[in-house]
Amino acid sequence: MKKVKLGFAPTRRSIFSAPDAVKYANLTRKKLEELGVEFVDITDINEEGLLYNDEDMQKVYEKFTKEKVDGLFFPHCNFGTEYVLARLARMMNLPVLIWGPRDERPDENGIRLRDSQCGLFATGKVLRRFQVPFTYMNNCRLEDSEFTRGIYDFLAVCNVVKVFKHTRILQIAPRPFDFWSTMCNEGELLEKFNIQLSPIPMPELTQKVKKVKAEGSEVAKVIAYLKENMNVKIKENELLNVAALKVAMKQLAEHYGCNAIAIQCWNALQGEIGIMPCAANSLLNEEGIPVVCETDIHGAITALMVEAAALDDTRSFFADWTVRHPDNENGELLQHCGPWPISVAKEKPTIGYPLAFEHPGAVEAEAKQGNMTLCRFDGDNGEYSLLLGRAKGVDGPHTKGTFVWVEVENLKRLEAKIVEGPYIHHCVGIHKDVVPVLYEACKYIKVKPDLYDPIEEEVKAYLRGEN
Repeated sequence: MKKVKLGFAPTRRSIFSAPDAVKYANLTRKKLEELGVEFVDITDINEEGLLYNDEDMQKVYEKFTKEKVDGLFFPHCNFGTEYVLARLARMMNLPVLIWGPRDERPDENGIRLRDSQCGLFATGKVLRRFQVPFTYMNNCRLEDSEFTRGIYDFLAVCNVVKVFKHTRILQIAPRPFDFWSTMCNEGELLEKFNIQLSPIPMPELTQKVKKVKAEGSEVAKVIAYLKENMNVKIKENELLNVAALKVAMKQLAEHYGCNAIAIQCWNALQGEIGIMPCAANSLLNEEGIPVVCETDIHGAITALMVEAAALDDTRSFFADWTVRHPDNENGELLQHCGPWPISVAKEKPTIGYPLAFEHPGAVEAEAKQGNMTLCRFDGDNGEYSLLLGRAKGVDGPHTKGTFVWVEVENLKRLEAKIVEGPYIHHCVGIHKDVVPVLYEACKYIKVKPDLYDPIEEEVKAYLRGEN
């Protein structure tokens, strides 16, 4: 599981019990340690290890910045000092989680020590005044399941935001001429989101393929892996090119500092090395380096977001919305020529030939069924959104390539959303429910969440800890 580092800054206000605030800060520290959460503490900032004044805030800011934290956690150990938290949050520009432990029964004299919930109300208002987006974890006890779930979900949100804001995509050649649907605005992606592209021409890739073939050792390892993990139904020289292409793309991604790849998978590549890149794409996807087809930059961004939401412990798959199920009115075929990672398959994949092309190198395998999240980051005319929702795998006819039949709640409604846009026929799926995490992450990256089923209240209830 991907490690995410939190800046831990428990807070109090002077008119409530400082000793009780210290007690709950320490209890929260202990709980985070039990959960295996990595956090940067402020016990060296002052004797109490609490944040409640501007002088300490500056020190906390400098420490959190130096430690490169990915998000801020503000436990309200009594009422809290809301304006100090808001100032720090605005300076850090990171995801923010606010929470306070549930208050005990007043004592026999009617005295209350903390009023944590009241402080959360105040902090929420002040954060809004500062225009700081934040995540609220309900006023629960440390022992409650909502606390554990809320912490892990927030870590995933932080991971999505971190990956999204630090994305650089290796663009191998321009989009195929026929694919006007995959055009993107490179300048706008940089200006709005700091998403960077590293475009290279096809000859740079093919030269790298020749170089790694001549070197040989890494290519040999990949060939051995392919023979062990796939049914190989292509010639030895074609398998050699598949392995060399995989090694070459990975080295180019590392050279340009990229965390994903979008490749013009046809047709210039076939004239140069005689194969489809699907199997090579599949291997890189299995290693957690998303590779998408037809130079679909927005598709690569989607894949990165989805895997970040799963804290990088589950691989995603890049697919076409293809045809409707012949028997199921809400069924749809998700399919592509073969870039899906091996771990997605329910059977041993085969390297063979694709549906619509003559060159070898495609992968054939039906994917596992089960519950999935499906989504698509896309935009046009300066506006960007994330289509997302749930689906489940169902039985259906066999077809070529990597494929799975899925059922959604209302396919006609989904179909209309895709056609009316700003989406296209590409999506990314993952065998995990990351809808709430992606929904919550959208507030931090200034992308509109667009649920294709009317489940927004259900998602909000989950984030509140209700179900």
